[in-house]
Amino acid sequence: MQIDTQQTAQHELPFYRPQGNEIALFERAWANQLPVLIKGPTGCGKTRFVQYMAARLGRPLYTVACHDDLTAADLVGRHLIGESGTYWCDGPLTRAVREGAICYLDEVVEARKDTTVVLHPLTDDRRILPLERTGETLQAPPGFMLVVSYNPGYQNLLKGMKPSTRQRFLAMSFDFPGPELELEVLLGETGIDQAQGERLVRLANALRALKDHDLEEAASTRLLVYAATLIKDGFDVRDACRAAMVEPLSDDDETLAALMEVIDATLG
Repeated sequence: MQIDTQQTAQHELPFYRPQGNEIALFERAWANQLPVLIKGPTGCGKTRFVQYMAARLGRPLYTVACHDDLTAADLVGRHLIGESGTYWCDGPLTRAVREGAICYLDEVVEARKDTTVVLHPLTDDRRILPLERTGETLQAPPGFMLVVSYNPGYQNLLKGMKPSTRQRFLAMSFDFPGPELELEVLLGETGIDQAQGERLVRLANALRALKDHDLEEAASTRLLVYAATLIKDGFDVRDACRAAMVEPLSDDDETLAALMEVIDATLG
């Protein structure tokens, strides 16, 4: 199974604007070898924040997009068969521990439950990763950090993080930025004209007002950036907003029509 992982060691900081004291908290968590849990809606900047912090701290970053089929073996590693016989292949979590990197498990509650057993020894004062199939017990070096995230809006009895697991982490909550900060993010990410950016931010907040009424998910900052990118490239404003901020939110024709009415009313 192919795991969605990537390793980065960036020299330039990714664009990021803090909403509160999350940068200081993350830095102190890393310095004191504490794991971090990030909660927040889809597209609010959780992954970008972790990328930013990895670059700021000068640490390699392994990102794993968790899903229903993700097992403990996918994280830790497994024996594979090659031309010379059987050999051991480290998973992304094991590589991160060996290298003293940051390992980020995005939407961790989507993974299968056996992954929790693997994470527990890394999230207390032991900071170890037992590899039963090789007989190794890896001691995490000071530079290693475990970061996980999930969207509380998707929590249910079948897919939720147990309280006993949550209490192993420092935790921080993210939300969509306020209008001024979101405008700054939009301008910094896309270079769109400020007046156009202000209209898009107003539109995003108008669409978010429909959350919990007609939509399961709110229009995210990520989608807002997509719309601005199309507009900056010369695409029609209304068509860009439909493609980036309406169609991704629903498949229901009546809901789509209602969202387009909000767009027309907001953009004039």
